[in-house]
Order: sequence, then structure tokens, then C-alpha cells
Amino acid sequence: MAFESLTDEFIEALISCPKKVINPKARDVFKPGHKQVNYIVHALDESGHEFQLFIRHNLAAGMEDDFSCGLLWNAPNGETLMLCRYNGSSHIHRNKIENKTLELSFHIHRTTKKYITANQNPDGFAYETDRYQTLDEALVCLISDCNIEGFGVSPKEDNQLDLFK
Repeated sequence: MAFESLTDEFIEALISCPKKVINPKARDVFKPGHKQVNYIVHALDESGHEFQLFIRHNLAAGMEDDFSCGLLWNAPNGETLMLCRYNGSSHIHRNKIENKTLELSFHIHRTTKKYITANQNPDGFAYETDRYQTLDEALVCLISDCNIEGFGVSPKEDNQLDLFK
């Protein structure tokens, strides 16, 4: 698909449309050095959009802040587009177009038309956040920001989910 034709408004509509996880009991998959779980997500509106939500966490000792959770859009032709990612503070990120470096900080990636048009990684733009400091907190932010329901669990009083417990 020519993602170049996507607008920021369309990308935002994908992110914000109401969605529901249809496989809330998906299981962790252990891979070398990390564990991951993938969910299938469907739009609840008439659009028929389908998405994937992933949660990935490094298992190495001392790497608790090396995590990522994100939302991908399954385009009608079978291609996928990462819409947003909520990352831990384990690495430095550089916004290439703006030539700005984010030091070791929690940060959120967002796909933008500007990065797609510049033939960069579509979700190459990121900004620092203080909204989360753990993977569970990042997931709560993603669920809220992306209007997702259906995990079969609700946020605990301290705004965390126990999906990896």
C-alpha cells in the first residue's frame, strides 16, 4: 500500500477509533532474551479496521526498563503499519528529521505523514513522557490513548495491569 497517501488525520482516526481485543487470553511467547504477547484487535465502528497490539519485555537482569508495547494497523492489502509504540528508557532515540536526540527517557513513538513522506521509519518520531515508568503503566497509557477495550482485566488502583504476571 502506498502509505504516502495517508494523512495525519487518517492516522489519528486509526489510533482513536474504538477498538476491542478479540483474543484477551493470548499467551506469552518466550523468545531469546525477551517475552512477547500479541493481541488481535478489531475496530468497533463501521470501518472494519483490524489491528495488532504487541507487548514485549526484555528478560535480562537489570533491563526492567527495556520494553515496548505498540499498535499496528493491518492495511487492507496485508501490509502492516506501526501506528504508535510506548518504549522504556533503556535506549537513546534520535528523531532524524528534527535532528533531536532523546536521552535515556521513556518515550512514545507516533507515525506521521512527515516521516512517511521523507521515506523514514513511519513511527520514527518520538517524544518524551512522564506518564509511565513501567511496562504495565505504558500499556495502560496505550489502551487509553488508542481507545481499546476487551482485555478481560481492568486497571488496578495504581493504574497498572497484570498481563505479564
